[in-house]
Parts: sequence; C-alpha cells; structure tokens
Amino acid sequence: MAFDRAELDEMKERWLQANIDVEKAGDWRPLADFYTEGATYGWNYGPEYDFMAVGRDEIRDIAIGLEMDGLDGWTYPYQTWVIDEQTGDMIGLWKQVNEATRADGSHYALNGVQGSWFKYAGDFQWGWQRDFFDYGNVTALFTEMLTDGVVTPGLKGRIDRVLNAEGLLPGWYPLGQTPVPMW
Repeated sequence: MAFDRAELDEMKERWLQANIDVEKAGDWRPLADFYTEGATYGWNYGPEYDFMAVGRDEIRDIAIGLEMDGLDGWTYPYQTWVIDEQTGDMIGLWKQVNEATRADGSHYALNGVQGSWFKYAGDFQWGWQRDFFDYGNVTALFTEMLTDGVVTPGLKGRIDRVLNAEGLLPGWYPLGQTPVPMW
C-alpha cells in the first residue's frame, strides 16, 4: 500500500515535535497516542533477551512508561530519516544524549548507531516500531556514569530494577520468544 509522501513527512514532523515536548516534560507516555490500538514496539536487550510491548496500553505503560522512567535529563535528537512511501517504512536515526557533562565538557552520549524502524499505519499512527542500538555501548556508558558519580537517582533506580530482577521484567522475553516477530 503506497502512502502520500506529504503525509509521511507530516507524520515525521508531528513525531519530532511530540518527542521534544515529552523530553521537556520528562514523561514519554503521551507518545502512546501515536500508535494504533494493536501496535507493537520492541527491541533487543543483548544476547539473552528481547523486549516487546503489544498493544497501545503496553506501549504506554511499559515501553515508554516503565522502560523510560528514570531517563530524565536524556534527549534523543534525530539525526536523519529514511522514508519509503511505497511501504510506509520509516527509519529515524537518533542519538541518546545526557545533560550531564564530562570533565572535558562533552556530554555523556551513547556511541554507535541508534535508531527506530517504524511501520506507518495511516491516520498519523504507527503500526509497529523496532528500536536498534548497541547494548554493549549502553552498558559501557552507564558504567562510566556510575563511576563518575553523575547517575541521577531515577537512572540508578532503573539500573537497580534491571540488575535485581528475579525473573523476567514486564515485556522482556528470552531471545526469539516474543509474542510477535521482532523483525
């Protein structure tokens, strides 16, 4: 199904503005309104786990709720987009940047390539989203921040939640066992 390029460009602009707004507010949950009722949102969590939220409620409560809680002071500026109007596939490449700075003045930021692959469903909503980032670089960055003493209480709580989990956390699945295909 082909989509009008102007509509896809408008979707991108709406999404970018909404991201700026929720970053300022420190609450990403309003982004759930950009997803269809049956949308899915997932990513890989290293060599053992995948994450998958199924449906708008899980996206709101878990993917952009629980998973983003504690990430106050982070921004995710998009660097560029690739848009295919024939399929509705949209790939946005972003960075993950913290407001804290190192002794040299540079911001703590995730190295490597980060991005989101979206499937546009029409009516200014996503049918699904898959994020990709280098989990090893995330671990290295958070370790550096812990060592440097610049981790906020919210981020520390988020890290502790993951490290001290007994069993799988909400939305986490053993690799390859998500309720819908990852890709």
